[in-house]
Amino acid sequence: MDRDQILTPRQVEGMIAKGDTIVIFQDMVLKLDGWLQKHPGGKLAILHMVGRDATDEIMAYHRAPTLKSVSAFRIGRKPLGPWINMKPPIRGGVYLECTDDEARAGGALDDSDTEGESLLSEPALTDISSGTSVFSSTDAGLRKRIGTPLSQCSSASVEGGDAGAMTRAEFTTSVCQADVAKDLLEYPPLDQDVQEDIVRRYRALHQAVIDEGLYQCNYWKYGEEMVRYTSLFVLFLVALRYEQYCLSAVFLGGFWHQIMFTAHDAGHRAITQKFVIDSAIGVFIADFCCGLSIGWWKSSHNVHHLITNHPEHDPDIQNLALFATSPQFFKSLVSSYYDGFVFYWDRLAEFLVPIQQYTYYPIMAIARFNLYVLSWLHVLSNKSSGLGGSKAWWIRPAEMAGMACYWFLFGYCLVWCSIPTWTSRILFVLISHIVLMPLHVQINLSHWGMSTAELGEGESFAQRQMRTTMDIDCPTWLDWFHGGLQFQVVHHLFPRVPRHNLRRVQTLLKEFAKDTNIPYSLMGFVDGNHKVLGRLGEVGEQVKLLVRCQKDMAEKGEMGLH
Repeated sequence: MDRDQILTPRQVEGMIAKGDTIVIFQDMVLKLDGWLQKHPGGKLAILHMVGRDATDEIMAYHRAPTLKSVSAFRIGRKPLGPWINMKPPIRGGVYLECTDDEARAGGALDDSDTEGESLLSEPALTDISSGTSVFSSTDAGLRKRIGTPLSQCSSASVEGGDAGAMTRAEFTTSVCQADVAKDLLEYPPLDQDVQEDIVRRYRALHQAVIDEGLYQCNYWKYGEEMVRYTSLFVLFLVALRYEQYCLSAVFLGGFWHQIMFTAHDAGHRAITQKFVIDSAIGVFIADFCCGLSIGWWKSSHNVHHLITNHPEHDPDIQNLALFATSPQFFKSLVSSYYDGFVFYWDRLAEFLVPIQQYTYYPIMAIARFNLYVLSWLHVLSNKSSGLGGSKAWWIRPAEMAGMACYWFLFGYCLVWCSIPTWTSRILFVLISHIVLMPLHVQINLSHWGMSTAELGEGESFAQRQMRTTMDIDCPTWLDWFHGGLQFQVVHHLFPRVPRHNLRRVQTLLKEFAKDTNIPYSLMGFVDGNHKVLGRLGEVGEQVKLLVRCQKDMAEKGEMGLH
């Protein structure tokens, strides 16, 4: 195959239809089948880029030496001009193989051939500025309520209006379309020229980050971190020695809270930028010191970064039946991350979601116990054995050994042998884990209150990240408490930047937001929590309306519709 041939979108579609993993990078068409199982970030990170121009994502997540090796996978070049993104098969994209005539003609199509083709154009729900309605005929009652959360609709409108006549699928579609319309009003349009301008400006911003040396780690800052970690650990041991078990638990929880920030840095290769060294740091901190799998975290976190807040694909918001941050969960969802696992909308979800704003903090207080389970499920699964290929063969056994050592030291040596009574043991375990609640709240804070709407494949990487992510405003002296997680918008746009440089990048990002007219969500910690609780409450109210719809239909004898 001529590696310099021009491959048209139709040809690329035909290759994807045959099962090839085709990704666009700069002007190159890459075939990544041979790299799919070896990718250290997991194969899902690649599958979500199939058919798309992934230049910005690849540049953001990889160092220069890695980028130089990308050309080895080139099978051709794309036509001049911007690439129109296709929907990846993992997200439901359907592709057609090329006919013999198309293959002989080089796959070239004229404008009339591509008109209306779903893969090469934006979906119907792309822009309401043109005057084309984004609502189906069942949504007439909601058109006048654009921008108003459905939770604010009166019960009368449900019992006697359009909502009361909706099936669950219609109701869910209506609410989701209202969310889409709201975002299309608040954010720059998906017009190709507008999004291309955003892409150009983002790449200029990225180059400014490189030119200022903001990818370089300041190791002296980690010296300060080590003093704090060591101090907390020593205080834990001293309190334990003097049998102050509750106080000892507080210090141990503080140690876990602080040191996990460095595991996060290592997971993104933001410390040494070397795979083996940063992976070893991550395994030591996450698995050995904290009992959590860094491999599980990287596997889910990489997908979270690429397809942020998408209910079907982002594992960080797939928490049914405890929580639902999107009405899309009302119709039951198949998770691409959890290998087709179905998050069913059932009676338990119908009971818990309406009260989720009240159960949120209590569940966050004990959330770490769930992470222990997920960690072991990951290291015992095929997903762990296939993560990273031969380069990372040692990570899985190292994780198993690290977590086993953690439970021996924490569970047996500390809790069982060093604490004399069951009451003290239970209190020690609970307090040490409840101290971690701010960390779990912080993890959710930047996303759970933000949009979960899907605007189509034409949205730029930068705009999607800023639309689905929020930064937390805090004074510089408090940065140690948040550990860099307060700069999630900055981090999502530049995930390899060491956290001690994120505040400087934020200054550059504010100018970028002003130039592109993309709203930059920046709130204080309290206001951010109010936003999250407000979103949880809004979705909870939507569930109540849904239940009323179902009861209304049942009373009318339309049982089969729900």
